[in-house]
Amino acid sequence: MLDAAMRRVIDPPLNGIGRKLAARGVTANAVTLAGLGFGLLAAALIALGAPAAALLPLALSRLADGLDGAIARSVGKTDFGGFLDITCDFLFYAAVPLGFVLLDPTANALPGATLLASFYVNGASFLGFAILAAKRGIETRQQGEKSLYYSAGLLEGTETILFFVAICLFPALFPLFSWGFAALCLVTATARVLLAWRLFRG
Repeated sequence: MLDAAMRRVIDPPLNGIGRKLAARGVTANAVTLAGLGFGLLAAALIALGAPAAALLPLALSRLADGLDGAIARSVGKTDFGGFLDITCDFLFYAAVPLGFVLLDPTANALPGATLLASFYVNGASFLGFAILAAKRGIETRQQGEKSLYYSAGLLEGTETILFFVAICLFPALFPLFSWGFAALCLVTATARVLLAWRLFRG
C-alpha cells in the first residue's frame, strides 16, 4: 500500500548511487547477494537472542535490495537478475520469522508458522498474478521499474519491513504482531485473487 509513495521518495537518490556503483564495476547481482547475506545475518542475530542488533543488517539488506535495481536500471536489466532478486527477497522474508521461532519456540512456533503460511499464500498470489499479467502483456510502473509485474496490495514491501522493525524492537510482542500481520496478508492475497478473477477469467 505504501510502496508507490515510498518509490517516489527513494528512487531518485538510489538511482544516482546505482549509476556511480555501476560505473565502478559493481554488478546488480553481487549487490542482491550481499543484501541476502545481510538479511540472513539479521535472522541469525534474532535467533541468537539479539533482535535489536539485527536492525542494522536488516536495514543494510533492504538498502541493497533497492540498490540492485538501481544498478540494473543504469546498465540494463536481465531476466536472471529479476529472478535472483525475487528469490532472495522471499528467502529473506522467510528467514526473519524463522529467527523468532528459533529464538523462543514455545511462544513463537505457532504464530511464526501461521505467519510463514500467510507469506506463502500471499507470495503465491503475487507470483501467479505476475505470470498472468506477463502472459497478457500487462505492465505497470506504479511500484517502480521492475522485472515482474508488481500488483499493489494492502501489505507490500514497505509494510513488511516496518513489521520486521517492530518485532525486532518489541520481540515479546512477536506472537500478537504475527497473528495480526498474518491476517492482513490473507486479506491481501484474497483481494489479489478477486482482482485476478475480474481481469483474467475471460
